[in-house]
Amino acid sequence: MRLLTYDAGDGARAGLLEDDRAVDAWALLGEPHRGSLRELIAAGRIDELRGRLGDTGAPSHPLSAVRLLPPIPDPEKIVCIGLNYRKHAAEVGVADPPEMPTFFAKFANALIPDGATVEVPTGKTDYEAEVAFVVGKRTKDVDEAEALEYVAGFTLLNDLSARDLQGATPQWMPGKVFDGSAPCGPYLVTPDEAGPADAIGIRLTLNGEEMQNGATDDLIFSVPQLVAQLSSLMTLEPGDIVSTGTPEGVGMGREPRVWLADDDEIAIESPTLGRLTTRISA
Repeated sequence: MRLLTYDAGDGARAGLLEDDRAVDAWALLGEPHRGSLRELIAAGRIDELRGRLGDTGAPSHPLSAVRLLPPIPDPEKIVCIGLNYRKHAAEVGVADPPEMPTFFAKFANALIPDGATVEVPTGKTDYEAEVAFVVGKRTKDVDEAEALEYVAGFTLLNDLSARDLQGATPQWMPGKVFDGSAPCGPYLVTPDEAGPADAIGIRLTLNGEEMQNGATDDLIFSVPQLVAQLSSLMTLEPGDIVSTGTPEGVGMGREPRVWLADDDEIAIESPTLGRLTTRISA
């Protein structure tokens, strides 16, 4: 299934994509509006929703008539993994894979939907195409072998990064947390449709030119490993977003370096996760 959050003029609604229409998910379950897609996931209703596919009677709208929001607009946590693709680590000079994932946080102010415009804070802002997963249920000290049972689905995320601010401190976060620094969407794709977690393809173009092309089979720490290791450090909650890192081809790894400029268009595409576009204002 492809799950989404949309606004048809009466506020954010949890939805299901069916035949290019946004279907009200709570109404499809026979419930009054009870909150966000995060809350629907936390209530454990996703499998039940799958059983209602094709039912009639729930309000729906053509996608062209609604405004898409980030699939999870209200996560408790946004955890981002750094240097997690082998080829990307190599291109920025990291020869030996780390023993533990490098991670940092973003916050809800960073989330923007497909098609939005981002005002970048500096002239050295970079793109990073990423596959993110969303936690499906409370997760603490989970074994790697069971970890995928705790994943609700996958989505696309662009970890926009102001490299000069990122390098100003050892913690990276100053360059990662500006408003709009995490374009996300367009949908949350459930694992059965997203495909194997170690075989999700991802490609980024900048103004139509391919800059990144990779797949999650190049991850240093796989999705199950990330779930297990992060849940050993903290409790993950339903709706938490974990962005798994970026393939090679980032702007700062190129010669000459490539920085985002006014009116640039970034498109991130995946055969199973859809297409996420972002326009830059500088």
